[in-house]
Amino acid sequence: MKLFYGEITGNTVIINDEEQQHIVKVLRMKESEDIHVTDGKGALASGKLFIEGKKAGIEVSEIKNNLPDFTPKLHIAIAPTKNIDRIEFFVEKAVEMGISEISIIATEKTERKNINIDKIRKQAVAASKQSLRFHFPIINDTVKLSDFLKDIHPENTFVAHCHENLERMELKSIPKMEKITFLIGPEGDFSEKEIEFLAEHKIKAVSLGNQRLRTETAGVFVAAWNYYNMI
Repeated sequence: MKLFYGEITGNTVIINDEEQQHIVKVLRMKESEDIHVTDGKGALASGKLFIEGKKAGIEVSEIKNNLPDFTPKLHIAIAPTKNIDRIEFFVEKAVEMGISEISIIATEKTERKNINIDKIRKQAVAASKQSLRFHFPIINDTVKLSDFLKDIHPENTFVAHCHENLERMELKSIPKMEKITFLIGPEGDFSEKEIEFLAEHKIKAVSLGNQRLRTETAGVFVAAWNYYNMI
């Protein structure tokens, strides 16, 4: 399946401008080839490609709406790594495994202050298309940890940290639920002050095993765990 991103309104399908350029200039697709377009919100249009000059469109034969999304829905709030490539790696793999939402959180030990969120969003779209997802994940703007906690539900929110002297539950003991949020700290982990702050907000701490995982590895690990639990 050749899947592209666009707008689907009723019976009207408009392929994204960048996608059109990719179809015409990079892929050099030919008219009448099979093509599929999703709006990233659960709709999928199928049909034949037509090309007019530098523009590409679709002769629609079928539109499916309200295609099912992954359950449970996973939201990972992760601190950016100093090397941005590592966070981009996490985003790509987590999207392939069905993550629903990603937030970039600023913590006490966060070294990287500037994140190109638009680039991250484009990578999420690319990974969604590659893995044939019809529901694209939400990529939120960078937010301070304290502000992030204002909008969460503590009953389904967990924090993974490496402070062995603090109480942590095992990942396998988390019950299945429709929505789940995980917080992943920066290089050097959350500070003890932040862990105490999270505990005050009734955020439960979780151990990801005996090994100390890098930030992006922890994020991918949680995404894989959720992927295994999907129905």
